[in-house]
Amino acid sequence: MTSTPATNPTRPTQRVQRVRHEIKRRDLQVVRVDAISPHFQRITFTGDALADFVSASFDDHVKVFFDAAAGAEPVRRDYTPRHFDAAACELAIEFALHGDGPAANWAAQATPGQTLSIGGPRGSLVIPTDFDWHLLVGDETALPAIARRLEELPSTTRAIAVIHVADAADQRPLPSAASVSVQWVAEAHALVDTVRALALPSGEGYAWCAGEASVMAALRRVLVEEKGVDRHAVRAAAYWKRGAIAHHENLDG
Repeated sequence: MTSTPATNPTRPTQRVQRVRHEIKRRDLQVVRVDAISPHFQRITFTGDALADFVSASFDDHVKVFFDAAAGAEPVRRDYTPRHFDAAACELAIEFALHGDGPAANWAAQATPGQTLSIGGPRGSLVIPTDFDWHLLVGDETALPAIARRLEELPSTTRAIAVIHVADAADQRPLPSAASVSVQWVAEAHALVDTVRALALPSGEGYAWCAGEASVMAALRRVLVEEKGVDRHAVRAAAYWKRGAIAHHENLDG
């Protein structure tokens, strides 16, 4: 693994570092399947190929390859490495069981012993945990990353999470050593309205947002233009785009 830090910082918010990893395809086997909530399945994989696996940030994603029709290319989707246990050589990924897509269909029937392949992560955006406060905003696709981040934060910081899930039954406890406030919203557009209404804490903070492209673009505008958050202290990512397939885009300006 090689590290390419950002240019010499001129402000604290430029402490974020980008780290590149060797791209490698790994063949894995399902070892456990756990139902988290009605529409989320946590699947744990193992395999010797994980011996040199690295996931340096909750913001990481791996490509997961699913079988396609005969003669067609495998279907690829991006997923957050939810938890990696290097000692046990186990990688956990959370799958949303919505819709009729290849990923949801595969996850719904997954059983121990089945196999699939992953690629990456290509790189990591390492956001320090020692900001005074962290704002985490996202929909169901971002929930695994938000949950991982909250688990990683120390007791010396504060976190505010605003999360959209369509079904209230998918709301879950989000353990953290940090002082955490969580708001669950039932509609995607409510993410923007809720963030607009927030009174952000004083001190140096960092905002991380991920979900549908148009909603994330609106959130970034609210944070930077209306609430005055330094644009270098906002990470906005489109994990999907309405009407598009397998869309992933960083919206940082």
